Amino acid sequence: MKLHKTAASAAVILALAATAACGGKEGSAGDKSNDTDEKSLPTYKAAEDVTVDSPVLKNAQKRGKIVIGAKADQPYLGFQDQSTKKYSGFDIEIAKMVAADLGFSAKQITFKTVDSGAREQAVRKGDVDLMIGTYTINDERKKQIDFAGPYYHAGAALLVREDESGIEGPDSVKGKKVCSIVGSTPLQEIKKPKYGGKITELAKYSDCVKQLIDGQVDAVTTDDAILKGYAADNPKKLKVLSKTFTDEPYGVGLKKGDKALQKAVADALKAHEDNGDYEKAYDATLGKSGSKFVEPPTITEK
Repeated sequence: MKLHKTAASAAVILALAATAACGGKEGSAGDKSNDTDEKSLPTYKAAEDVTVDSPVLKNAQKRGKIVIGAKADQPYLGFQDQSTKKYSGFDIEIAKMVAADLGFSAKQITFKTVDSGAREQAVRKGDVDLMIGTYTINDERKKQIDFAGPYYHAGAALLVREDESGIEGPDSVKGKKVCSIVGSTPLQEIKKPKYGGKITELAKYSDCVKQLIDGQVDAVTTDDAILKGYAADNPKKLKVLSKTFTDEPYGVGLKKGDKALQKAVADALKAHEDNGDYEKAYDATLGKSGSKFVEPPTITEK
């Protein structure tokens, strides 16, 4: 396999500023912009003459575009500006790093918004070449697709209103209305009888957050990284409870059995962790939500 590594170069200003949109199909239920530090983002030079024995990659090379599944309603992670239709966030930067090492510039990436409950199907059917969107690696999903990673560790937590005093963690949601999204691992956790919550299942994170702000539910649960983005967008209305109660290792989803592509993606993740791109991208995106940088986990899926 011939795979050229990329290195960090001068930062450029990217037109990725995101505005909030309450309760829509995409965007945040927030009251301020998703203020990614665009000037500090690294750029990624597309590798040349990439040769990987991967049917998925070969098809992408023929079309001249790589299609990457993403989230559109997660501030600082995967967020689509409704006026420009451009995507920004930490997962979007991870996608650009990987794409560059596979030979695709940022202009050659087609981002496609995929709901959490449809991710495995999108990968299996070939609707996307890669899926990069707060995608937890777990054994059930690995029956259907493969992963490269993990590149980040999150944990399920609770988002509540700023004045909430009755909920202190997952053990105090008995009888409370808790919202999460279909297809998420935190949803499966909070539905366990030991918690005793009244569960509302919706398709979009932003819809859950809007219901929380409106008083229709008492808490929202999903990964703490996602919730911190919403809290940062709504600092006077929402807060994240610090206790996490699951382990959520994020990976890049890809077609099952494509071992060459899996290794190429894993190599790209490692290369950009080693050259400093990963930390720079983190600080300029997810770091703006209040999540402190920690060293990325060891890549085991490759």
